[in-house]
Amino acid sequence: MKKLTLALVALMGMSGAAEAHQAGDFFMRAGTATVRPNASSDSVLGMGEFSIDNNTQLGLTFDYMVTDNVGIELLAATPFRHRVGLGPTGTLATVHQLPPTLMAQWYFGDANSKVRPYVGAGINYTMFFKTDFNDTGKDAGLSNLSVKNSWGAAGQVGLDYMINKDWMLNMSVWYINIDTKVRFDAGEAGRQSIDTKINPWVFMFGAGYRF
Repeated sequence: MKKLTLALVALMGMSGAAEAHQAGDFFMRAGTATVRPNASSDSVLGMGEFSIDNNTQLGLTFDYMVTDNVGIELLAATPFRHRVGLGPTGTLATVHQLPPTLMAQWYFGDANSKVRPYVGAGINYTMFFKTDFNDTGKDAGLSNLSVKNSWGAAGQVGLDYMINKDWMLNMSVWYINIDTKVRFDAGEAGRQSIDTKINPWVFMFGAGYRF
């Protein structure tokens, strides 16, 4: 039994070597990505601020290790769909968005570590599309909704756990600065332009594969 235990320990030590990220590695992660907006806006027609709900989609990251500790990551996802509300009127509209984000990352530990925590900083470009008022919004006389695309800074913390030399588990959190303008026609009140901050937290849980 003692010999078996020593052999297993030795095997685990050997399997741990070269299992974490090294210079030149390319890997992809996939999992659930949940966007939780911290929305605020200027007053909308004297009825308060916009509210924006959460949404979960498939999240993808594509990563390249420049060195054993420095990586570059691109965040992508299937389109997020958010319901937009306003005070007592409830949900008025739906908005779709894609938030591709490019990050420079620092991975703690060394290339022999099975656990690699990391931090990142970068830039986000959020594209808004399929912006439509629902029947409640239309009945209130609102039309011609548009949301301006946004550039903003982004920050990130995350953790990879290597299952073996190719597969990993991942958890990560982003904070993204998204400032935009929401424009729409409001009957006799005319064209409205509302400064709106979305500034979401993005939570991702998934698995990754190293090529």
